[in-house]
Amino acid sequence: MPFENLKVEIVDRIATLTICREKALNALNSEILDELLAVLQDVKRNGQVGGVIVTGAGEKAFVAGADIAEMARFEPLQACEFSHRIQNTFGVIETLGKPVVAAINGFALGGGCELAMACHLRIACHTARLGQPEVKLGIIAGAGGTQRLARLVGKGHALEMLLTGEAISAEEAYRIGLVNRVVSPPELIPTCRAVLSEMLKNGPLALRYSIDAVHNGLEMSLEEGLFLESTLLGMCFATTDMKEGMSAFLEKRFAKFQGK
Repeated sequence: MPFENLKVEIVDRIATLTICREKALNALNSEILDELLAVLQDVKRNGQVGGVIVTGAGEKAFVAGADIAEMARFEPLQACEFSHRIQNTFGVIETLGKPVVAAINGFALGGGCELAMACHLRIACHTARLGQPEVKLGIIAGAGGTQRLARLVGKGHALEMLLTGEAISAEEAYRIGLVNRVVSPPELIPTCRAVLSEMLKNGPLALRYSIDAVHNGLEMSLEEGLFLESTLLGMCFATTDMKEGMSAFLEKRFAKFQGK
C-alpha cells in the first residue's frame, strides 16, 4: 500500500519506516499520523517482520516536531484531541510486541523527541540534536514528553530539558541515558540493523514478553512487577520456542525459533 509521507522497506525481517516530509524537516501532521498508525498496525500483524527501524528522510532531521502551522489553528479541545491522538499512535509503537529502534539522523525536537522516546532503543548520529522546546511556544509537551522523558533520564534532567526548552547534543543525550548509542552518520542505519539482527536471533515471544515486563512493570510496585515477571516466565514455558531454545543449547546448535 503506497503512502504519501512514509516509505516502508522490509529486508531480512526488519521493516524500516522513513518519514518523508524533508522540506518540512519531517514535521508530524495529521496525515502522517494516519499513515504511521496504518503502517504500525500492518507491521504488528505481519509475521515476516520481527523488528522495526524508525527514521527521517534527509540528513537534517529525524522529526523536527509537530507541524506548528497546523497546531496554531487549534482550539483548546482540538489541541487536547490531537494530543490524545498522537499519544495513542506512539503507544502502539511502545506496545508493538516487536523491538523498535529509532535511528535519529538529525533534529529530534518536540514530537520528534517524543516519537524517539516511544521506541524501545534510540541510536543517534553525532550530529543529532534532541529537545522538548514546547515552552518556547507557550505550551507544554503533549505527545508523552512530560512522562517518558522523566522515566528515561530522571526527574532532574527531564525538568531541565522541559523548562529550558533547549536542545542537547547526541553526546549529552547519551550521557544522561536518553540515547543508547552515538555513531557517525554513515554508520547509523547499519548499526540499527545490526542491533536488531542480534535481537532477532532470539525467541520472538521472549522478546515480546521482555518488552511487556519492562513496559508494564514500570507502572507497578516492585512486588507487582516481580509477579508479572514470574507470570510471563511461566507463559514462556508453555511455548514451543522454550523447548527449542533449551534443546538447542544442550545440543550445542543454533535455535530455530518459530514464535509459538
